[in-house]
Amino acid sequence: MERGRRMRLAHPAGTAIAEIAIHSPGSRAGPMTSQSLISEFTAEVSRDLGLNFAQFEDLYRWSVDRPADFWEALWRFDGIMSRTPYSQILTEDPMPGTRWFVGAEVNYALQVFRHAAAGTAAGQPAIIAEDEQGSVLSLDWSELRRRSFSLACALERLGVAPGDRVAAFLPNRIEAVVAFLACASIGAIWTICAPDMGTAAILDRFRQVEPKLLIATDGALYAGKARDLTDIVLEIVAALPTLDHVVQVRSGHARGSIGATLDFEELIARDDDEVRSFEPRWLPFDHPLWILYSSGTTGKPKAIVHGHGGILLGAAAMRLHMDLRPSYAADSEGERFHWFSSTGWMVWNAQVGGLLSGTTICLYDGSPSGPRDRTDWSILWRFVARHGISFFGSGAQFFTMCLRAGVDFSTVGGLSALRTIGSTASPLPADVQLGLSAHLRAAGYDAPWWLNSSGGTDICGVFCTGSRDLPPAPGRMQCRQLGAAVEAWSPEGKSMVGEVGELVCTRPLPSMPLYFWGDREGRRYHESYFDMYPGIWRHGDWVRIDPDGSCTIYGRSDATINRGGHRMGTSEIYQAIEGAEGVVDSLVVDVRTGDGESELLAFIVAAEGKLPQDLVVRIRESIRTSLSPRFVPDQVYFVAAIPRTLSMKKQELPIKRLFEGRSLTEIIDPSAMANPDCLSDFVNLATAFRASR
Repeated sequence: MERGRRMRLAHPAGTAIAEIAIHSPGSRAGPMTSQSLISEFTAEVSRDLGLNFAQFEDLYRWSVDRPADFWEALWRFDGIMSRTPYSQILTEDPMPGTRWFVGAEVNYALQVFRHAAAGTAAGQPAIIAEDEQGSVLSLDWSELRRRSFSLACALERLGVAPGDRVAAFLPNRIEAVVAFLACASIGAIWTICAPDMGTAAILDRFRQVEPKLLIATDGALYAGKARDLTDIVLEIVAALPTLDHVVQVRSGHARGSIGATLDFEELIARDDDEVRSFEPRWLPFDHPLWILYSSGTTGKPKAIVHGHGGILLGAAAMRLHMDLRPSYAADSEGERFHWFSSTGWMVWNAQVGGLLSGTTICLYDGSPSGPRDRTDWSILWRFVARHGISFFGSGAQFFTMCLRAGVDFSTVGGLSALRTIGSTASPLPADVQLGLSAHLRAAGYDAPWWLNSSGGTDICGVFCTGSRDLPPAPGRMQCRQLGAAVEAWSPEGKSMVGEVGELVCTRPLPSMPLYFWGDREGRRYHESYFDMYPGIWRHGDWVRIDPDGSCTIYGRSDATINRGGHRMGTSEIYQAIEGAEGVVDSLVVDVRTGDGESELLAFIVAAEGKLPQDLVVRIRESIRTSLSPRFVPDQVYFVAAIPRTLSMKKQELPIKRLFEGRSLTEIIDPSAMANPDCLSDFVNLATAFRASR
């Protein structure tokens, strides 16, 4: 947005409409400044509220002790627009019933396109997209808006109304961003699955939400291999009786046909009076924006509904810590933001969220390491160099593989624009962070600031993160996110410092789910986060918070399988394994074998009493085709029985810990088992497994 531009918005505290200045972080005139966004925010809060913060911890403590003051200050700092005034910042209802900015009307797409005029005038693109074949498409802000509004008008003509679900089966390309913004513009609820997911996993998600319209690609290219996806699309369409329309995105990789459909390119091609005069709808603060999905650990994936307003505030808090600024501003001109992701990971939503700050987002559609027979871990680094990316994020495992492969940064092109590296999905080992920084320095570049973070799909955001004003913390997160009252709790509910405990959040966050789709009484929502500590969000991670405020994550405290940032519940893997003929029972665990490394182990009970090799092949193929190649086991073992509790639940976490080196007496009580005799097999296998490493 142009510096100094003023708009008529609802005055936050009253009932009258007042003219207020929209703050655009980083949009100051003059030379580039070294002041961080958090420093700017601190100065603004100090001035407006008459407060004094000597250090970050003081600011953090205020943000969680005075949540109404903090979130209203962030609302103003980020320039969140509302057509109507809000009467209350947050209600006193306990989690998960807290309501935020009661009476406000917002829209995610409106917040994005407030930057269109300034971004276009400055000649800064909104999106730069590249695929494995080297094809690059740059889209300016005005064109992104035109395409999104053209599609929005088309969706309305097709009968899509606020609250209707629009499902997408798309890769990480511009089409997905355009489609999402079109849906947000009209109040439709967006939900997406990536093409590398199996049909069963996709339908487990889409069937729950009963979409009215599907936008689907007919093919994809990944790791050097083109895939015709027409059969999968036809199967999806056949299984979704609520669909009124199917929109086809032509990939150039399809050989078949998905039948009579609408063409995506035609729907985004209009540039007429209707499109030019289109305005996104103002929506209630808690109007649903999108539906994300949990991993499905204990059943079907949870369909997690987030609202427009909550995501706007949550994204503003994330960007504050990320120090992400408008690409058109004088002191951040040319800012480029890339976080490698597929569309099936919530990081994709965070990547798109860069548009909310007026930042050019850079998308890469493809494998980060190239074809399997020609592995190359420098691909993304060359992408970063080509496009002058200033903020580059990925899963921690990617950076571990880059260090192990010895990526030579002197050969990838110019990385002088790179100032921040973001890491998430799993703990990043300190030696990986330090090692890659050393290699960058050896290649002649300044060592970047590492933003290590941890959060989740549940809040579509982070709990623990960083600030470039704080001392480096290799292998850790520098701080907790402002506004996130994160603590490490003992089983008894005691807050601990310097000890590992359950990651809890003791106060509500705006981006916590509105509800789970289909969970009418809220029972599943409550069981997911509030069953251990009533009224307190338990996230399911092990965390240690040190006296300096830095945080260390020690993995999941539940049984979710996390492979390179892509999460999958064991129940979905079991469905694939046990669907293979000859399998009686199974168990899967993801075992840490070193810093940033793990192996996925599968234990099989076979009908014949042995594990024939052809059965192993069928199991792996079943997982590859129905779920994703990421969840194919590294090792497959034959066992006589799967350990179960008296209530017949599979004992995944104890077996995981056994293979990671814990003694049997530490991790399991045989008296609480239905079949304790089977444990001897697992003890012997674990001993041999550790001895071979």
